[in-house]
Amino acid sequence: MTTKPPVIRPRDRDTIISALRAGVVPRLGLQHIQVGRQREIEAMISDIRRVGDGGASIRFVIGAYGAGKTFFLFLVRQIALQSKLAVCQADLSPDRRIHASNGQARTLYAELVRSLSTRTAPDGGALRNILESYIQKATERAAARGVSVENAIRDGLGDIREMVGGYDFATVIAAYARGYEEGNGTLQDAALRWLRGEYTTKTEARQDLGVRTIIDDTSFYDGLRLLARFVRIAGFGGLLVCLDELVNLYKLQSSQARNQNYEQILRILNDVLQGTTEGIGFIMGGTPEFLLDTRRGLYSYQALQSRLAENTFAVNGIADYSGPVLNLPSLTPEELYHLLERLRDVFAAGEAERHLVPDEALVAFMDHCSNTIGDSYFRTPRNTVKAFVDLLAVLEQNPGVGWQDFLKQVNVAEDQQGPQDHDVISEADNPDDELATFRI
Repeated sequence: MTTKPPVIRPRDRDTIISALRAGVVPRLGLQHIQVGRQREIEAMISDIRRVGDGGASIRFVIGAYGAGKTFFLFLVRQIALQSKLAVCQADLSPDRRIHASNGQARTLYAELVRSLSTRTAPDGGALRNILESYIQKATERAAARGVSVENAIRDGLGDIREMVGGYDFATVIAAYARGYEEGNGTLQDAALRWLRGEYTTKTEARQDLGVRTIIDDTSFYDGLRLLARFVRIAGFGGLLVCLDELVNLYKLQSSQARNQNYEQILRILNDVLQGTTEGIGFIMGGTPEFLLDTRRGLYSYQALQSRLAENTFAVNGIADYSGPVLNLPSLTPEELYHLLERLRDVFAAGEAERHLVPDEALVAFMDHCSNTIGDSYFRTPRNTVKAFVDLLAVLEQNPGVGWQDFLKQVNVAEDQQGPQDHDVISEADNPDDELATFRI
């Protein structure tokens, strides 16, 4: 018995098609095109539950270019939002790093906070909503206890004040609450600017908010820990931090720059494994070279290599999903066939009678890809998916033409993107800076 595909909303349909044709991951409707990797998703759901229970987690999602790392991270993000976690995400780049001394780490922090999302604000910019949610809860506590709202807000931030950098963090939140109650938009904007890591001088922050510190390169990780504690106080399950394109650390030319970034990763990893942090999860996407290269990758840092080494018993097809490294397996040809079916359903908005091509076209398309680029068509399926979506787009706009007429014209290239020599990030200019319910 064939299961009828779900009806797909026009907005989801258009977003999926537009994104896949551009070779990027859509932000909406991921459930309509998800196939395979059930065990990996279950492992991440377990992590999300741990964070929601006050624990911590960290995962390194490793996969080749075009294998679906970014899609997987977006899928986990969607599951976390449905699980009432706050989620922030950013890609590393030459001007966004985990450790730096010229503002790159502060820039990464600012990008993460700007992207902060919740289930009711899934597209980012949720910090203001979280702050006002906390103020509302404090107002209710004040009414129940017969105390002032200001005292209730201050008392609720007691735990934060005990953390590194927590006193000024709590002071800024209290300042936002005061601006909110008084209708002082200038004070609220200043507080938001500080919390987003957008102040570049302590003098300006002191003038605007009366605090003596700012979130800068040195406080990147401490700022995320404070943010995670605050979102829990505000009523959310915790904070999931998604960092993609960590291969940009691998590309750093300076070994000192790489090691300083790897030391920061080691600090985060140790805190999670030792249970000294709470309510925060990290998911980091990178290529096999970024992890395994003993000259430039994480394995070049001995302490990380020992902690991230594979379980020696996980051999001969036996996988261990409990460790910090999650290797994304290649899609099988069967799973790719199922993905093509789903893409066909997306074009048809979930209505089988509107399918643009029959089942035999899917088989013929896969054979064509196999003959063109070999097994890369399902191991790194990004270009294969893009070509298939392009084919359906042409057929949709030319209903009188048969799919056989276009098949031989389909050009599928093997995904060759990777860390080339000319991609290496140079530090020559600054040698001192080394730098609805979701269903599976």
